[in-house]
Amino acid sequence: MLFLDTTPDLTDFDTAIYKYISNHLDQVAYMRIRDLAAETHTSTTSILRFCKKFGCSGFSEFRIKLQMYSKEQKQQKIQSIDETAYIDFLNRTTQPFYKEKIREAVSLLQDKELILFLGEGSSNIIAEYGALYFSSIFNMALRIEDPSNHPIDYLSKKLSDQVCIIALSVSGETKNIVNYLNHLSFSSSTIISITNSSKSTIARLSDVNIPYYITPESIKDADITSQLPALYTIETLAKEVRATN
Repeated sequence: MLFLDTTPDLTDFDTAIYKYISNHLDQVAYMRIRDLAAETHTSTTSILRFCKKFGCSGFSEFRIKLQMYSKEQKQQKIQSIDETAYIDFLNRTTQPFYKEKIREAVSLLQDKELILFLGEGSSNIIAEYGALYFSSIFNMALRIEDPSNHPIDYLSKKLSDQVCIIALSVSGETKNIVNYLNHLSFSSSTIISITNSSKSTIARLSDVNIPYYITPESIKDADITSQLPALYTIETLAKEVRATN
């Protein structure tokens, strides 16, 4: 919240002040305390209490931190789409390494009765798409909605043998996904992962890893790396499995 990594306990008055500051960041960074109080229909005492909740001894310190925060926000610009990154990826999909990884994954998927997709964040959305896409053209597929649970525990060994997990993670280090796959080491289900690097933990926990190597992007703590390579790989896998059955 603003320059804090945590969310302080705000009263209704504090929330009104916060909303005004958020909507007038540049102006507030150079306002006097009584001007801010007037604009938010509060008092200077309320403003000072608000500042202390944000770890500041007074309004002057709050303004300095706000100025620094505002400057950082302006510096974090999102780069324009780089089409060459997608072209490079598509070129790599024609190379022997990528084709061999697809063949290995198809070999694992061919005889499976159930495909479970696993992901978090934006990868969770891709997992949902993957489950729908696979169900449409190959076999029954589901998305695991909560990776912190382990539904595989409730499957018989016979059914577990017929399950393949497709794990999606850009970084390959998503904590809940790593924990889930570590738990799977005690089952007979197979694991395919689609990640941005073959050197990640999730890649090493998989029977087959398909890396796509695209430049990572982030803003603040959010990973905004493109998911197009993961989408392409999912569609390629589904069609190749369908073609062999």
